[in-house]
Amino acid sequence: MKRHDVLILGGGLAGASAARVAHQAGADVAIVSKLSPLRSHTVAAAGGINAALAAGDTWEGHAFDTIKGSDFLADQDSVEILCREAPNLIVEMDHLGTPFSRDESGTLFNRPFGGMRQARAFFAGDRTGLALMQTAWEQLVKAGVTLYEEWAATSLIVENGRFSGLIAYRIADGTLEEFQGKAVVVCTGPGGQMYLKSTNAVTCTGDGTALAFRAGCALKDMEFVQFHPTSLHGPNILITEAARGEGGILKNAKGERFMEKYSPKMVDLAPRDIVSRSIQTEANEGRAFPGGYVHLDLTHLGAARIKERLPEVYQFSTEFAGVDPGKEPIPIEPAQHYIMGGIATNNAGATNVPGIFAAGECACVSLHGANRLGGNALLECIAFGKHAGAAAAAFAKKTAQIAGGEQILQQEDRRVDWLLKTEGGERVEALRLELKQVMWDNVGVFRNEQDMAAALAAVRALRKRYPSIRVGAPGKQFNYALIEAMELRNLLDLSEVIVMPNRDDPNWLKHTLAWWRGDRIELTYEPVRITQWQPQERTY
Repeated sequence: MKRHDVLILGGGLAGASAARVAHQAGADVAIVSKLSPLRSHTVAAAGGINAALAAGDTWEGHAFDTIKGSDFLADQDSVEILCREAPNLIVEMDHLGTPFSRDESGTLFNRPFGGMRQARAFFAGDRTGLALMQTAWEQLVKAGVTLYEEWAATSLIVENGRFSGLIAYRIADGTLEEFQGKAVVVCTGPGGQMYLKSTNAVTCTGDGTALAFRAGCALKDMEFVQFHPTSLHGPNILITEAARGEGGILKNAKGERFMEKYSPKMVDLAPRDIVSRSIQTEANEGRAFPGGYVHLDLTHLGAARIKERLPEVYQFSTEFAGVDPGKEPIPIEPAQHYIMGGIATNNAGATNVPGIFAAGECACVSLHGANRLGGNALLECIAFGKHAGAAAAAFAKKTAQIAGGEQILQQEDRRVDWLLKTEGGERVEALRLELKQVMWDNVGVFRNEQDMAAALAAVRALRKRYPSIRVGAPGKQFNYALIEAMELRNLLDLSEVIVMPNRDDPNWLKHTLAWWRGDRIELTYEPVRITQWQPQERTY
């Protein structure tokens, strides 16, 4: 058994931010992570981080663009916190050593992102997430924060109505161990691998979200799934929005700049949901290339500028599509990218279960409503990671440790033993592929009642088949087949929550809350919090 005051589940930018602040508050902090922190999905966030730092910009302008981009379904008090704090957070990360891109005078560069009326995305080339993550990780190494690397959490322990620890599986040798803690901050990031086409890494399986859900935490607004308009056709590797921020143009198979008719004012820099729907419409109406893709044209920028400002775009295009973006357009298509919903928290990161906090993409404050604007995700990880870390440390300071996880440890040990020995006829890989196809075909860029009803029935049928799975690899050392079996359970649970909510246009200004009630999921609703910006027609 291992014991710490505050456990941070997940080692990406949100987790690192939470850990640093909790450590500074005097708590004994440990990070438990399925991956090396520098392999977290934070490093895939390429294009920038938003803040009202430029001359003439204001936090109110940033907030309004964010709220409008959310279809007025973000909680406005939460957005105000994010946008007020953003400038100081950028300066702090700069002072800690993040190598932001600068002009010859030393002023930080920024670029426009979709849905923003002013350029306010600050960046480090097109590897902004990696630069921020390296800086954050250096601070944790300097502070000596404990890291348990390549431990996959299997359950959160709730005793007497509050958090008391977690069970984690050590991938290297198959050890299951109890981690006691007074508080946990869940920062496990994305969960988009239930979709056939996704920019999420294969490890992004919604683990922490599902664990918190089964531990009694509400999930909020899970039906709001974002599709990024520019993933590389085929492998669905992200082609950052920065490519359009630098002047990239979308064209259909006829060579037409089609965004002019969908978003006359912002054109290619409309918000992601609008651009994704526009591309899908072009494909549905026969104006895309065979396979449903369109072109992102950067050729007018020239190879030198692309290599300077968008080196990763240049690398991905040449290596994975065989396209030199300085000479040829890049084939792109929409793919699942982000889930706006997640573990329901207040502005301090606290959930409805005392001692369980959450931050980053796995959480829902809610900052993004029905659609996130590019450049706000990295900002959320730092801002609300810090809030959650501070709140968790304060909670731990006034709370006594509860023992009693032995029963859960034994339960998890039996489950792992069963998974290793089961001789069922269902293959994990086949079930996962079925799930991905069902979600892509029926719960994609466009949705309708008939397809979603079919998806709900299919997901529930897959859940019933799950007990008949066969892992097929009995060993315990680095058994990734076993890890994938555990991940599939999480994906199935979250997929059902995504598909369940019913459309209710007259009462649209509400959040959906999903609760785990034994063997079923129950939905409740709460109003969106509005401070100063009343909903209006969303046009660009």
